[in-house]
Amino acid sequence: MSRTPILVYHSVCADPPDWIAPYSVSPQTFSAHLDAVAASGRQPLTVSQYADGLRGAATLPPAVVLITVDDGFADFADYALPALADRKMPGTLYVTTGALADKRQESVLPTARMLRTTDLPGLEAAGVEIGSHSHTHRQMDVMSDREVEHELSLSGRMLAETLGHSIRSFAYPHGYWRRRILPLITKAGYDSACAVGNVLSRAHDEVLTLPRLMVRAHTDAHAVAAWLAESGPPVTARSYRAPAFAWRQYRRAAAMRTAAG
Repeated sequence: MSRTPILVYHSVCADPPDWIAPYSVSPQTFSAHLDAVAASGRQPLTVSQYADGLRGAATLPPAVVLITVDDGFADFADYALPALADRKMPGTLYVTTGALADKRQESVLPTARMLRTTDLPGLEAAGVEIGSHSHTHRQMDVMSDREVEHELSLSGRMLAETLGHSIRSFAYPHGYWRRRILPLITKAGYDSACAVGNVLSRAHDEVLTLPRLMVRAHTDAHAVAAWLAESGPPVTARSYRAPAFAWRQYRRAAAMRTAAG
């Protein structure tokens, strides 16, 4: 199996809120990206389909690609879903349940137009895998195990009650995770999870820390085509560990200061 691009989008909107604009693409750009996917000859899969292949529970095509979308903005139904459906491409949508528009607002995400719980069954029926993106979108690598377990179980339970089945896949808010979290992911019933990483996925990847390529506002169809051709993805150097540790310590200290008032 070749290396696999797992693309992660957020908002697909021509006029997104300022706070998410750096990670938003226009509907026209999103369509151009999907056209590049179609031209590549790669087979789009959901995250669970891909994870099944990595585990040996299913046979993967020779070349695949995954299209994932985080958070649960309402523009997914307005723009992303029609573009995917027109091309008969599946995708995986990771929903922050505490930000759903028809529920009590309990996420740390700033204000935006979000999906409603009642939208999710229709999205699933249209071929979209629904996964969990936690309940509050807090940074899980600086949370206690008890807090992580609550986030995982509450979000999964809310989605399961809405869709009538267990939820298989999870995406870490901000892509932040630590090794000690992985058993909690499994305990909560998920059998795959996505991080970020900004590298192409490989056949030996751990299915609970799948790396994704971050799509930003400036990411054009040529960049996506290069990822699909395995010729131009960004690469995370081995030296990232020390800066990541320092950044985690800073965020943990900031969270403690906030909790202390």
